[in-house]
Parts: sequence; structure tokens; C-alpha cells
Amino acid sequence: MYKINKFCIILPMRGFTYSAFAMMYQEGKNMSYIDLIKEKAKSDRKSIVLPETNDKRTLIAASNILKEGIADIIMIGNEEKIMDGAGWLEVELDGVKIVDPETTDKFEEYANLLYETRKNKGMTPEAAREILLKDYLTFGVVMVKANDADGMVAGACHATADTLRPALQILKTAPGVKLVSGFFIMDVPDCEFGEHGTFLFADCGLNQDPNAEELAAIADTSAKSFKSLVGAKPIIAMLSHSTKGSAKHPLVDKVVEATKIAHEQYPHLCLDGELQTDAALVPQVAKSKAPGSEVAGKANVLIFPNLDCGNIGYKLVQRLGKAEAYGPMLQGIAKPVNDLSRGCSWEDIVGVVALTAVQAQLS
Repeated sequence: MYKINKFCIILPMRGFTYSAFAMMYQEGKNMSYIDLIKEKAKSDRKSIVLPETNDKRTLIAASNILKEGIADIIMIGNEEKIMDGAGWLEVELDGVKIVDPETTDKFEEYANLLYETRKNKGMTPEAAREILLKDYLTFGVVMVKANDADGMVAGACHATADTLRPALQILKTAPGVKLVSGFFIMDVPDCEFGEHGTFLFADCGLNQDPNAEELAAIADTSAKSFKSLVGAKPIIAMLSHSTKGSAKHPLVDKVVEATKIAHEQYPHLCLDGELQTDAALVPQVAKSKAPGSEVAGKANVLIFPNLDCGNIGYKLVQRLGKAEAYGPMLQGIAKPVNDLSRGCSWEDIVGVVALTAVQAQLS
């Protein structure tokens, strides 16, 4: 848990002032990480698309998001079916905006935008119309592209590839970013490591086997994401099964090279590697394995050498460490679109929507 005064200056919020934090602190209240993010989202409400309107978790999440005032919600589909589903679940969707691809007066505008964006890849006007009528995820991304929404969250009932593909194809990377990558914010209860138990893990959702230069780029964008979403200084560990030459292998060599590239291309980063996880996190272990490292024993951003490691790692921490795992979120994309695990709860959707809204505030 976070004391309120830890964040009152680091995370300035429009409409959510230092005095509000101070008052809450004086009253002896604490806020969890995700509750803090919700408050930041409320301070400058953004419009987030939830396209998976046939999923009951999405409907329940939307109802709670609207009640809490975290974001304005746009749902895609037939209004009667969506409201029937909400009624069956006994949840209210007061204030939701529903856009039906079959009846919206913006359909031709969206179809033309999709065609213009993808015509160099063989898209035709006819294909664009057909896709938008059948694929609500693509429809949602086009809404974001058209500035009719600030971000999108999906993946509760779609594979990660299906969720991220239209975002990568239509929104593309942000200016100055070398590649898009995926990360999780991990909030571990009763944990003395990281930033009071909060970490960023990357890449856990997108790049299967990044090379050394890509790993360095992931470290840079992860630092920006951590600073903007957690509000603390990112301390980055490039993880390996080796610490400072304790093992020899091409996999180790990749992380060593990535660390070198990161120091050269992003000299402002507080970053070190290669480090084993215990050396990265535990001060006592760091003293013996990596003496003199400014990162070892203090890391709060963990960069995994490949997707296998990242995916396995976050799920172990989530399931065995009872951590809250928010993501996989995208970083480096022009506008925020974020994925959900198909095993997510409605509470997870609420959390990712709040984080997406904060990303939208900063984009």
C-alpha cells in the first residue's frame, strides 16, 4: 500500500491537487496503486472503447467504471442486445455510449479511413466495409484513429494477436519509437522490493525473441511507462540467468550487448545488466553478486530476455505471489490500446481501463 504523500508531487493531476492528497493522508487513509490510478483517471476523464460487448465481464466492468467515474465508455454493437445483456446481469449502463456499425452515420468515414490507412497493403473500400461490420476490435481501433475515442481495451475473449494486430496496423508506432512492446504493471502485496511492491515487467506480451538493440529499446520505453504510471524513478535490471559473467552462453551475450547499447543510446537511464532476478531485487544478494551496481538490489523495472521468460515470470508472480497484474499493456504505440488476459476478471478490466485512461492523458 502507498502512503498518499509518496505521490502528491510526483504525479500532478488536473483537478486532483496536493491539498486533496494531504487531507486524505492526515485522515490516516491509504490508497492502493490501482486506486491512485483511478483517481488520476477521474481527474481528466477520457473516452475508452470496450468492443467485447458479448462478454459479461465487460458489461459488469463498464457498469462499475461508469459508477466510479473513471472514464466515459463507448461500447460497440447492437444497443438492444447490449442492454438486454446488462438487464440479465442486473447491472446499469447509465451514461454509456453505444455505437452500432450497421447504423452509425460515421460508417463511411471510418471505412474510408481504414481503406486509406491500409490501401498500400492491398485493402480495398469493399474489404474495409466488410471488416468494420464484422470485426468490432478493428472498428474500435478506427474510432481511436479518428479521434472519436481516446483508447481501447479488449482481449477478454480474443487472443492477444487479434487484439493487437489492428492497433499495430492502423495506429502504428509513436514518433521516435523504434518498436512497440508489451508490459505489465505488477502490484505485489506486502513486498519490500521494487517501488513498495510495484514493478513493471517487459516484454511479457508481444516480442517473442527481441535482439539486443530491441531489448535496449524496450528498456527505454519501459522507463517512460514506469515513470508516467507509477511516478517513481525507474531502476532497470536487464535480466538473465547470469550475473556479471557468472555464466557463458549466447543468451547471456545478448543481454550483455543490450546493456551496452542501452548505456550508449539512452545514457540517462539508471540501468544495469546482466543480472539474475535475486541480484536485481534483493540487497543482500546484490552485495555479493554485483557489488558496486547502482541497480542491483533496487530494481523496479525488470526487462526479460524473451517472451517465454516474461510471460512465465509475470504469471508466477501473479498466481503464487498473489500480485495484481495489469496488462499486457502496449507502449510505443501512437495511441493507447491495451490487451486483457482471457482469464481476466471484471475487476481486471476496470484496472486496465483506468491505466489506459491515464496513458491517454499523457499521449
